[in-house]
Amino acid sequence: MKPSGAATGDGILDLGRVAGGIFCFGGPYSNVQATRAALAEAERLGFPPERVVCTGDVVAYCADPAATVALVRAAGIRVVMGNCEESLAFDGEDCGCGFADDSQCAAWSRAWFAFAQAALDADAKAWMAGLPRQIRLGLGGRRLAVIHGGDQNISEYVFQSTPAAAKAECFERLAALDPIDGVIGGHAGLPFTQIVGGRLWHNPGVVGMPANDGTPNVWFSILTAGADGISVALNPLTYDHAAAARALRAVSPNLPYALTLENGLWPNMDVLPAAERARVGRPLQAETVVWPARAPVAAE
Repeated sequence: MKPSGAATGDGILDLGRVAGGIFCFGGPYSNVQATRAALAEAERLGFPPERVVCTGDVVAYCADPAATVALVRAAGIRVVMGNCEESLAFDGEDCGCGFADDSQCAAWSRAWFAFAQAALDADAKAWMAGLPRQIRLGLGGRRLAVIHGGDQNISEYVFQSTPAAAKAECFERLAALDPIDGVIGGHAGLPFTQIVGGRLWHNPGVVGMPANDGTPNVWFSILTAGADGISVALNPLTYDHAAAARALRAVSPNLPYALTLENGLWPNMDVLPAAERARVGRPLQAETVVWPARAPVAAE
């Protein structure tokens, strides 16, 4: 079995300078059908495992936690720890998303979390415990930090509408350890790309659940360096969502997520800010954003 990479003592895996671009996705969410499709797409596009990056939450809502972990481990890709890995590895009582105790999301979360806990063996949980909390890498002369949620709170939701000031503060905290130019984040479940004060904040989306856009598509991204800067391409991924929904209904018939896999709509939007709620059901489109190269420094 190929390792996903070893973290340093401070929980950071530094990949050094990466040539040829990276393939990114988040949230496999125990959806083995979607995870298999994402890995196959990366291979089809010529990305070796060391240039495939996952933003965490390998295990969550769907039917096959053990099989999804085994698939990701065998693939040898780079994985950052998500709040689900943290909670499962260290005997948490729930997924650690911070849902209100009396909310629908909390009740649904307790159900899938108990199922996942029982399905995973000690070896899988030990692998989760050893995942890095950050991944650092160099691409096109820029330094990027890969985190799951926020830099201080692994389960912080960072959306496109999250204020630029909050993102800027996160940049500064991350740069205090090692100068960085941008962040690749996960957790929020919705893909977006922003340039904030010349720095990049990018969420590639997740493959385990649709993006609340009314389609069963899931999302990944490709970052490549060129003469004009770094190209950040968000791409939809189609897969056998019907099989994933059938599998989920077979093991968790009382949870609403199988329907989400089919109709592309989240069963609850409590975590979403108003701006993201306003876009529910609007099909997302593939897009490419170019993060411009730094202007050369004039000679004195």
